Amino acid sequence: MPANAIRFLRRGQIVEYGDVAPMRTVLDYLRLEEKSRGTKEGCNEGDCGACTVAIGSIRDGRLVYEPANACILLMGHLHGKELVTVDDLAHGGTLHPVQQAMVELHGSQCGFCTPGFVMSLFTLYHQGRKPSRAEINDHLAGNLCRCTGYRPIIDAAEKSCTGKPLDRWVLATSDTLEKLGRIAMGGDVFVGNSDGFIAVPRKPDTLARLADDHPDAVIVAGATDVGLWITKQMRDISKVIHVGSVTELHEISATPEGLSIGAAATYAEAEEALAAIDPDVGEVLRRIGSKQVRSSGTIGGNIANGSPIGDTPPVLIALGATITLRQRDDERVLPLEDFFIAYGKQDRLPGELVWRIDVPRLKGNEHFRAYKISKRFDQDISAVMGAFKFATDGRYVTEACIAFGGMAATPKCASHAEAAAMAIDLDRPESWSEAIAAIGQDFAPISDMRATASYRLDVAKALLRKALTEIAGTVRGETRVVGTRGKAA
Repeated sequence: MPANAIRFLRRGQIVEYGDVAPMRTVLDYLRLEEKSRGTKEGCNEGDCGACTVAIGSIRDGRLVYEPANACILLMGHLHGKELVTVDDLAHGGTLHPVQQAMVELHGSQCGFCTPGFVMSLFTLYHQGRKPSRAEINDHLAGNLCRCTGYRPIIDAAEKSCTGKPLDRWVLATSDTLEKLGRIAMGGDVFVGNSDGFIAVPRKPDTLARLADDHPDAVIVAGATDVGLWITKQMRDISKVIHVGSVTELHEISATPEGLSIGAAATYAEAEEALAAIDPDVGEVLRRIGSKQVRSSGTIGGNIANGSPIGDTPPVLIALGATITLRQRDDERVLPLEDFFIAYGKQDRLPGELVWRIDVPRLKGNEHFRAYKISKRFDQDISAVMGAFKFATDGRYVTEACIAFGGMAATPKCASHAEAAAMAIDLDRPESWSEAIAAIGQDFAPISDMRATASYRLDVAKALLRKALTEIAGTVRGETRVVGTRGKAA
């Protein structure tokens, strides 16, 4: 029989939470039920970071702490995890090292954002290595401040995050691992009845059966999208199935062809493996949301929600990825591009789940590029996302895959441009013109708050030229503002 309560670790004790509503957020639990009000509500959409908490979990036998936005994180996510908040850090009148550094270096003024910054620094403190200034900036990109300015906060990070963490959480590691392991052994969780429930299955078969029995249930991984349905769209969700406790769906493994990624693997879990395929993949992942978003959001979720502006689908489509869908015991595989049918419509049957993503590795004669264009560099939605893969024979393009997001109702390939690219000679830029012009046949983008239609079309054409320029290696000097490729060859 499944357990009828969510169990998580809080201040060294296992909490059993049985009277939990499917839509209950961690922020509301802390402020309204536990009365721990150090964690603040700011934007209530996972953007400002004022509500940042630390989530402790077991990964590869180690205890890791990651930041998360409590305002959009649902309580089911906490099952089998440890929850740490800013209210917990000071002990016996002594501040935690990151708090003390913030005080000494004047990292706080009005103080509203400070709890979130402190908790982001707490997770950085626990990484066990001294971060560079660039890594600190990246780690704090999900925390917004309007008065202090970031310099003293970054200085506090440099002073406190020495790579040698020693606090109460480090000393309690063995006890924490034992208790989290004990919760994990407890099996599936089902709170409620057939009309309304929160389910946290641990076994793959249980998840598949639940989804098929309740095709109207909302499948939740990191809630970085679903959380906004609750806080901004005010939707009433009565049935929630959390997939995060299914270990198999977090597995990332090398295959003879490339990489196999479980659909519930978070960006943080998959980043290193995907970046090994190509540095541009890693750069795109680094700019998806914030550390808080990447520690909760999943690769499979970014696909399953069918957004036309999701960042990973164009990249994965260009790489030739396939997805496996599961309904009870039946599985089917299809090219990722074919999964997206129309706006808000995917090739997924009621009760069918996105189960796995398989990504081929690049061959020796294949070249890959990807670019994200957005108004704000960090934590922003793409205006245009372009991904390109070209196979070459000598200096001639023999195969092309050109995929865009933000250009149509679904992420899709530019078929006319791909066909025209077959005539490309990398040594003759004039031969690129037909493929670049064909982008106009492939897409008729819309204008919205992020970009006008004409801007999107111009940018898409420019990105194709940029990709070909970099691959051809015909330009001296910098070809990028950021990224790992640096100067053209």
